[in-house]
Amino acid sequence: MSLTQQAPSAVVMVRPHHFTSNPQTMLDNAFQSECEVKNESEQAFKEVTHAVELLQSEGVTVHLFEDEQTHTPDSVFPNNWFSTHQNGQLIIYPMFVENRRLEYRKDIIDFLTDHYKVAVVTDYAHLAKENSFLEGTGSLVLDHQYKLAYAVESKRTTRSVVNTVCNLLSFKPVVFNATDEQGIAVYHTNVLMCVASKFVMIGLNMVPEDQRSELVGHFLQSHHEVIDLSVEQINKFCGNAIELHGKNGRILALSQTAYDALTAEQIIAIQKTAKLVPLPIPTIESAGGSVRCMIAGVHLQSK
Repeated sequence: MSLTQQAPSAVVMVRPHHFTSNPQTMLDNAFQSECEVKNESEQAFKEVTHAVELLQSEGVTVHLFEDEQTHTPDSVFPNNWFSTHQNGQLIIYPMFVENRRLEYRKDIIDFLTDHYKVAVVTDYAHLAKENSFLEGTGSLVLDHQYKLAYAVESKRTTRSVVNTVCNLLSFKPVVFNATDEQGIAVYHTNVLMCVASKFVMIGLNMVPEDQRSELVGHFLQSHHEVIDLSVEQINKFCGNAIELHGKNGRILALSQTAYDALTAEQIIAIQKTAKLVPLPIPTIESAGGSVRCMIAGVHLQSK
């Protein structure tokens, strides 16, 4: 794997056996809704199973872990509590909501350490006790090629922790603001934007006008085509996508909801460099997260 690969070819996913929309995250996650699906737990289990099969059929290596606990309603979103990096770093993050701190799993860390070249595990979970938070690649949207870390400041994304992690990784922090139509801060950066190898998808009109030009400047300097998303498209999870590397090159994994909300022009722009792979996950989306949140990319080198 090249040292600057943006799109990982292996991922970690968690299949929940007792999925439900987390009442503790409802306060600041505007994307969350009361799930009205009957048998939501069973439906979510099926949605993850099908998503894994679709990714595997594209040649992505999926390390699938089961969650049989009843006290971890958001465990299907492992990208928030850990991240991995080309330099052998594995980072554990301080989570904002208390019951999400129960998602930390030693078996996942041990698996990655056994199968990949992990140089060091750096654990920042204790910072939550100081009311400092950073929720992994939910809070940080990373441009691995140009070493930039995009972060929307919010209750779940503390600027000082962004700086700490960026120092560790030698990334440049790009901290900015973004709000929805009600003026509420976007709770996770990865619902607002996605950085792929050749393009960026972002809801620019949710960013204050005086901050937009700096952001676009970074995208142009890093040779990314900018695909601007409307607020409606952000609400349909179009920003919550992830580029992966499959057997035939790069793919963009996103939800069926997101795919259906893209325009023909946007689809053409994406397809120039990545194959679109829509995953149907409506039950899981009721919990306020989509495909990007479900996938923790493995950027480590295999042993």
